[in-house]
Amino acid sequence: MSIRFPEGFVWGTATAAHQVEGNNVASDFWLLEHTPGTGFKEPSGDACDQWHRYPEDVALLAALGFGAYRFSIEWARIEPEEGAVSLAALEHYRRVLAACREHELLPVVTYQHFTAPRWVACDGGWTDPRTADRFARFCERATRHLGDLIGLACTLNEPNTPMLISHSLRLGGRGLEALHERGLQEAARRCGVARDRLQPFLFADAARTRDVMVVAHERAREAIKGAARHTFPVGVTLAMQDDQAVAGGEAMRDRVRQELYGAFLESAKRDDFVGVQTYTRMRWGPAGPLGPEPGVPVLVMGYEFWPEALEATVRYAAGETGVPIHVTENGIGTADDAQRIDYVRRALVGVARCLADGIDVRSYFYWSLLDNFEWLFGYGPRFGLVEVDRATQLRTVKPSGRWLGQVARSGVLEPAPPA
Repeated sequence: MSIRFPEGFVWGTATAAHQVEGNNVASDFWLLEHTPGTGFKEPSGDACDQWHRYPEDVALLAALGFGAYRFSIEWARIEPEEGAVSLAALEHYRRVLAACREHELLPVVTYQHFTAPRWVACDGGWTDPRTADRFARFCERATRHLGDLIGLACTLNEPNTPMLISHSLRLGGRGLEALHERGLQEAARRCGVARDRLQPFLFADAARTRDVMVVAHERAREAIKGAARHTFPVGVTLAMQDDQAVAGGEAMRDRVRQELYGAFLESAKRDDFVGVQTYTRMRWGPAGPLGPEPGVPVLVMGYEFWPEALEATVRYAAGETGVPIHVTENGIGTADDAQRIDYVRRALVGVARCLADGIDVRSYFYWSLLDNFEWLFGYGPRFGLVEVDRATQLRTVKPSGRWLGQVARSGVLEPAPPA
């Protein structure tokens, strides 16, 4: 049976600046990608060259039938050294926003998507309380320049990711630095700072990062609202998995939920929305994570093919916060485009069930528009609706892109054809 989504439901795709723009040379991740031992399969390099090719990508997105584009503005480009603001970079992002408006796409801006200026990471990063104020100052400055064109704003992208990694890999509250310490020592040497001052996102102490980023989100929210030239919704996005208790794992699951989401969901009660970003589930036993269930397919990222996870996390986030939900990321890294369509169809069926039960879900953003740089995994995982030729930067729309674009254009999800 066909499923019709409500009038005004927003359909979009998402990207992150560092993953698509290319040559983000003043950022902490650029440093790490070029330091042996920090765990990156390869450097980001030119990425998808969206810094220059954004007009083509925005036009393509609109032509496919989508109504919104979520992207990030790069702090390291706008403030490459503390207090040195690049008007040229701000004007670049203003042109991106204007291109979205020209093509009648709702521009959804994320102010921080994992990366930060190198000077921030080399001075305590997200473990230093001063970073919350530095980030709020950046948000205020960017919003004064761009706010009249922004349609929706996300302060931080998945600020709970270091804690999620810590739990899933049993790192005892530490981030990925537990696995990449020698490379991080070398990166600190190259920066001319003591090792304990180099604290880039993902590689920093997970609990300290979480605590600082809760404050950073709240201060950024107020800074954005204070500087905005018109009113637009502001919220935070969270990495959420369908946490399932198995064989007496209820207490463990509940404790992990509190550590992963609790402080952010409590803060989000004062937001205009919470962004749910879900890809899979996690099974918890009494002693910790159980790993993939035998017989369930495992994807290139190492987690299970479990599209039903999205419905569970939307319900959990809505129940905990009472604010509207935007699905700001959901997708699959796969070379099998038919599997991508199957994944998204099943995830959307879950969103429709949430809507039918009266949950205020306002959007669905597929991750990602393009096959892009997937952090430590490099260019291996293929999340995009659009293929990107690594040698020529040629864009080729996949069948999944045309299929989801048609769903977005019509607002109707048709049942899967018979096998």
